[in-house]
Amino acid sequence: MSTLATRFRRSRAFSLIELVIVIVILGVIGAIAIPRMSRGASGASESGAVSDLAILRSAIELYAAEHSGAFPALATADTQLTMYSDIDGNTNATKTATYAYGPYLRAVPVQKAGPQRGNSTLTATQGTAGAGWWYTETTGDVRINAAASDKDSNGTPWVNY
Repeated sequence: MSTLATRFRRSRAFSLIELVIVIVILGVIGAIAIPRMSRGASGASESGAVSDLAILRSAIELYAAEHSGAFPALATADTQLTMYSDIDGNTNATKTATYAYGPYLRAVPVQKAGPQRGNSTLTATQGTAGAGWWYTETTGDVRINAAASDKDSNGTPWVNY
């Protein structure tokens, strides 16, 4: 009876080989899953940047439609898009009969991807450090602020969006 009890106890434990096989399998799964998850995070931030760019473009177009075709001035674009305005683009915090247009955005979106991530400022010069968006006030064109050589994870230059 003591040999039967000894055999029973031995069969309940894992052997060293079984443990090594499980660790190797977990390592292979981790090697596959971790890079996919990190690519997913960068892809999400790139998608968010493109989405914010579309929202910003729509707000600028709506501003121009309500202001006789005039686009927001670069120096005051953030306030012209986020506050009430009159037909000439003057801004006010509250809506009145004179300041009947807007606001078009709650806030200028923060750049989520690219070399200037974390910035929400508009700039007239492409690749300016500290500015998230490259904006041309004469045409209303807005792009992700980056140098022509800066590219997303697919190899597309940021300025092509």
